[in-house]
Amino acid sequence: MNRSLDHTTSLRIAIQKSGRLTDKTTDLLHGIGIEFDNYKRNLMVKTRNFDVELLLLRDDDIPEYVQDGICDLGFVGANEVLEKDSKVSVLRGLNYGNCRLAVASQKESELLKPTQFDGKKIATSYPILTKRFFENVGVSIEIVEISGAVEITPQLHLADAISDLVSTGGTLKANGLIERFTILESETKLIQTQQALSEGKQQLIQKFLQRIDGYQTAKKSRYILMNAPTESVETIKVLLPSMKSPTIMPLAQTGMVAIHSVIPYEQFWDVMEQLQDAGASDIVMLPIESMIA
Repeated sequence: MNRSLDHTTSLRIAIQKSGRLTDKTTDLLHGIGIEFDNYKRNLMVKTRNFDVELLLLRDDDIPEYVQDGICDLGFVGANEVLEKDSKVSVLRGLNYGNCRLAVASQKESELLKPTQFDGKKIATSYPILTKRFFENVGVSIEIVEISGAVEITPQLHLADAISDLVSTGGTLKANGLIERFTILESETKLIQTQQALSEGKQQLIQKFLQRIDGYQTAKKSRYILMNAPTESVETIKVLLPSMKSPTIMPLAQTGMVAIHSVIPYEQFWDVMEQLQDAGASDIVMLPIESMIA
């Protein structure tokens, strides 16, 4: 049974109802132990085990809801925060939903560099960011504001080029467009309202952030176990890019120890062969669900 929430202490968090950020945001929330169901069929979802209520919105509405204090926190792309020029605080970059706002033109177009766009029409769903970029390079453009299907406008002769979000570039290629230059790099951000919050909410936000930090650290780390001769321990300790001193335990076999440590995942393969050369054997690497420092 869902508990009724006291909105003086509980948090209301805005997330994208459907789109490129939705699944990874809900995965993160589940990953930090927040339990909820039926988010695809509801606009408001109460969690079962944390004082949080989720409000599911269009991504471009999230900055305004957080700015106005309707929601305390929000998960949203940096591009939306900057496009809306929202008065919110950015708490964390979340390392997913990475994309870029880029200008693209047709393959045969001679529009390649920003300075060549003077007086040209650019179709976009991001008029503020696009116009600001060209103003900063001293180029005057005409914005054609489009809410969807931006990539087809050059074919319809509605615009000379487009400014749109790009992840892989597949949509551009399918529509005969080539990416020319980037206006903005973006990722998912956790944002907070600048409206006054109760002490209870502030405490809950700190707990929420601690969980996220532990989850993110765990995603970038691995638990590593190995056996090694006692005389190799000091060499192996130097090789391990561990967060703290490794755990060392004697084995039943005389002169052998087990070494346990946590290391950055991206560095594991760089040091594995060096560990073997130093005498380590039976090396095992395991994923970590969460970490609290």
